[in-house]
Amino acid sequence: MKIIILGAGQVGSSIAEHLSHENNDITVVDTDMERLTDMQNKLDIRTVHGHASHPSVMIRAGANDADMVIALTNSDEVNMVACQVAYSIFNTPTKIARIREAEYASHPEMFEHEHVPIDFHISPEQLVTRHIKGLIEYAGALQVMDFAGGLAQLVTIKVRAKGPLVDQQLREFNHLLPEGVDARVAAIFRNNKSVFPDGDTVLKSGDMVFLLAARKHIHKIMESWHKTDKSSYKIILAGGGNIGFNLARALERQHSVKIIEYNKARSRFIAEELTKALVIRGDCTSEELLNEENINHTDIFCALTNDDQANLLSALMAKKMGAKKVLTLINKQNYAQLIEKDTIDIAISPQHITMGGILAHVRGDYTARVHSLRSGAAEAIEIEVTGDRSSSKVVGRMIQDINLPPGCNIGGLIRKDKVIMAHRNVVIENKDHLIMFVTDKRNINDLKRLFEVDPSFL
Repeated sequence: MKIIILGAGQVGSSIAEHLSHENNDITVVDTDMERLTDMQNKLDIRTVHGHASHPSVMIRAGANDADMVIALTNSDEVNMVACQVAYSIFNTPTKIARIREAEYASHPEMFEHEHVPIDFHISPEQLVTRHIKGLIEYAGALQVMDFAGGLAQLVTIKVRAKGPLVDQQLREFNHLLPEGVDARVAAIFRNNKSVFPDGDTVLKSGDMVFLLAARKHIHKIMESWHKTDKSSYKIILAGGGNIGFNLARALERQHSVKIIEYNKARSRFIAEELTKALVIRGDCTSEELLNEENINHTDIFCALTNDDQANLLSALMAKKMGAKKVLTLINKQNYAQLIEKDTIDIAISPQHITMGGILAHVRGDYTARVHSLRSGAAEAIEIEVTGDRSSSKVVGRMIQDINLPPGCNIGGLIRKDKVIMAHRNVVIENKDHLIMFVTDKRNINDLKRLFEVDPSFL
């Protein structure tokens, strides 16, 4: 596939790296020549220097015969204009744009072909806000991922030394679940290496476990493993940008929320818009301020500013001063690697969350949802299967008979409105949505070929 990526920022460069390894013809456009040179030295891609929305620049990028344009510049307006140019001048089949401003994203009717012709628009702030809300909703979760419109969820948890999972064999896993609940361990990482989850596998302290279940069962599971008598938390949000503001608005009815914002005008705006949350104007890295706001009695501290250093410093201080659980946004991967210890509970990468939303649209019609995991090293994918036994390598076959590529595992499936765990004797049917876990992304193309349908069926 011939793809033009507009914008060589963190998300653009991450997407370019992913797609260049999947046999795609990638061209990246940006006004920063230094960034483009760095990318070209690392990746097998073309680069074009210039303004993303200019027709002449897009011609040099190969827009005349491009299959897809992905507009990821820092400007919503440039992204929208670029998609309009791709549609009006080059008739590009698929146009994807990052739209960060909530004022635009909240009006999807804008993005219709008679207005602004964008086929899929991605709002990083909305995706990240939803992600953090899920982490707060489930005590003990390190990551929460939705599939099939939220019918199923994949939750990442860490096996604790004195927790209920440690030293348990997977063939006895059902005995650890609440009555009437079915769930499946889709994948295990031990010391950053994948461990295939079969019946003989024994869970060890420190293991990262990816658990798949129906959404309605996740609450019961997490409550039974991480018992808490709290239905409401004391939460401090550092940073009143789009993510901090939207998260405060989503949480303030159920929880006691404080939001720290340094900018005077922004803090006044937030205070006027929120109904219950307390807005504090100040520096989130101030030890005096955190002490005044009783950080030692805080259940959850979220560092959500646009500055990685401020996020890292305030999160470390909050943890040291007694906050029970600390989450922080980290954009730079080298920072994220520094804090993958016990000092900060969860580091959240906005570009990896955004990347998953984009990859689902890039991979083709067979992919319904993609979640990037393990700093992009692994993926959880929702795939819709179509066909019959004669036209498909999957439909009409038991899971144990499907020849999956190495590093690929079926965790479960959604059939209509029912979530079914992927036991070996389950037979795949037409229109099932499979939840796949891919620990070796070099096999993505093999996975795609496995799910291709004989053209005569279509």
